[in-house]
Amino acid sequence: MKNNWLIRLFTVMNTLLITSVNNAQNTPVVLIEELMEELSVNNDEEREIDWTDEIEELSQRIEQPVQLNSATREQLESIPFLNDRQIENLLAYLYIHGPMQTIYELQLVEGMDQQTIQYLLPFVAVGTIDKKTYIPSLKNVWKYGKSEALARMDVPFYTRKGYEKTYLGPALYHSLRYGFRYQDNLYVGFSAEKDAGEPFGALHNTRGYDYYSFYLLLQNIGRLKTLAVGNYRLSFGQGLVISTDYWMGKTAYLSSFTFRSTGIRKHASTDEYNYFRGAATAVALSKSFTLSAFYSHRSMDGVIKNDEITSIYKSGLHRSKSEAEKRETFSLQLAGGNLSYRNNNLKIGATGIYYAFNRPYEPVLKTYAKYNLHGSSFYNLGIDYSYRWHQLSFQGETAIGTKGMAALHKIQYTPVQGTQLMLLHRYYAHDYWAFFANSFGESSQVQNENGWYLAAETAPFSHWRFFASMDLFSFPWWKYRISKPSQGVDLMLQATYSPRKNVNMYLNYRYKRKERDVSGTQGEVTLPVYQQRLRYRLNYDTDHWFSLRTTLDGNRFQPKGKQPGYGYQATQTVSCRLPWFPLQATLQGSYFRTDDYDSRVYIAEKGLLYTFYTPSFQGEGLRFSVHLRYDINKHWMMIAKLGQTQYEDRQEIGSGYDLIPGNKKADMQMQLRLKF
Repeated sequence: MKNNWLIRLFTVMNTLLITSVNNAQNTPVVLIEELMEELSVNNDEEREIDWTDEIEELSQRIEQPVQLNSATREQLESIPFLNDRQIENLLAYLYIHGPMQTIYELQLVEGMDQQTIQYLLPFVAVGTIDKKTYIPSLKNVWKYGKSEALARMDVPFYTRKGYEKTYLGPALYHSLRYGFRYQDNLYVGFSAEKDAGEPFGALHNTRGYDYYSFYLLLQNIGRLKTLAVGNYRLSFGQGLVISTDYWMGKTAYLSSFTFRSTGIRKHASTDEYNYFRGAATAVALSKSFTLSAFYSHRSMDGVIKNDEITSIYKSGLHRSKSEAEKRETFSLQLAGGNLSYRNNNLKIGATGIYYAFNRPYEPVLKTYAKYNLHGSSFYNLGIDYSYRWHQLSFQGETAIGTKGMAALHKIQYTPVQGTQLMLLHRYYAHDYWAFFANSFGESSQVQNENGWYLAAETAPFSHWRFFASMDLFSFPWWKYRISKPSQGVDLMLQATYSPRKNVNMYLNYRYKRKERDVSGTQGEVTLPVYQQRLRYRLNYDTDHWFSLRTTLDGNRFQPKGKQPGYGYQATQTVSCRLPWFPLQATLQGSYFRTDDYDSRVYIAEKGLLYTFYTPSFQGEGLRFSVHLRYDINKHWMMIAKLGQTQYEDRQEIGSGYDLIPGNKKADMQMQLRLKF
């Protein structure tokens, strides 16, 4: 064994091509931000995505890296930079060669390219072997557990029209969060939130905050793989039956992110809609079989007419009397389970759920929503499967529901290291009903969509990476603002250049063609619309105390037969960390100009801890923000962010109750963290 270690160490030291651990610390953070920014920007329906759980879990993984020599497959799968082939090869390497003596042995694992290793370094470590699964003593839990408390307040320096007579509470936003963690075995926490405009401890909020959440999560204790009590999330297979994850989408990072279900997870964020409440558990029946079961019962917001649910209210806002009347007006129960089998390169799973409202759900279905879900009780059943053979991997899921069916299949091939090809096909029937499904697609619903997605990624030269994708999609039935079956194409090209360890840049081009009803024709005329986006981004970092980011965006949107609309924005970000004082500062300035809403631009900003912010802008104006973080000591940390938007083409911002008089909009966000 000693000679084997010397040979491996000699090989690593003589082939050392990767950067040091310290120089790689910011790399995964940058990638995570860019991925989330792409998923936010590429969402045509402009829903706000809450990334709190995803960012928090990755941040905790950096603080408590996975010990490679004792890592389980589930722990490695929690790292989104690793694909299934790399995980399998890593486990095989440890089985054949024994424990790693240095982190740089990752270079010897088949399929581990330089880029993946750089992303991986902050999330893993080489430590002692300890694969025991036991019930920790209360003494150890109390002694070695870690707590984190977060308090947040948002203060607007403007007044919306709704606060004149309609909104019932002050304009302040406030939230509290507490979490306790013991290694990877125990998580306990709660959240409380009051949105801006909601009363606190008065009217319909006599219990104080408007929203409360609690969770308890046990993991990897004997045969008990997971036990969740309180609020939790679920994801199985490819998401055609049930998924509350957001990692699926069209991005330019094929090699770094894979579609992988996460089973049962805690819900620690203040998202008031996308979660389950009750209990869920996963038990290892044997080395190959795992059985999961879950039950949820929760009250939900909506509109009730004639003892029927006519609409479901998802925003969680209860600022006015009418919004408060929608609060917890009906309940939803859900029960189901998953049985999975895994043996070497083969995995098969079966998922089933049954859910029912306490009264009929009968929304007003316009023609484009003719086949949408309605009724009182529903079910979904799905079979998912994956198989890997050398450089070829296959994943898929087929599901049925009370109505319709859905299927998604993906083939991924790695001909040589650093090059990947992927072909994905999805078929979502126009009448497929799946209330909790979330998977890959052009639209946000797993319904009424067919498509072929082809992507390729390669790094043929040193410092260069190229990505290309093409998505050919169609909608068998009408869609919102499309009064006939339609089709479209989505193309993406990106070239990334990293001449040095602290410099990287990319140029991204995207072309999309879809169909849309011509305004004023009542749906009788539907013509193509063409959208093109071009982005250049430069990241520069010097010794982690000073960094720059430059972003240039250009958009072109043109309905057939009409004049195109243009939009562009230029953003400069400067970040500084003082080496002699625990203060970090980020300053960002943007100029934007667009012809209309369709040519709007997106500007990502550094948010508070565990948050991500990518608002859209239209018209002409300037956006400034200052982000300050002060680490008082190892226990206390403060963040303050001040932002202001100034429009040059208007004298009022927004409309309706959100109308702001004047052309300026400024606000401050503050956050205090205590770790102990």
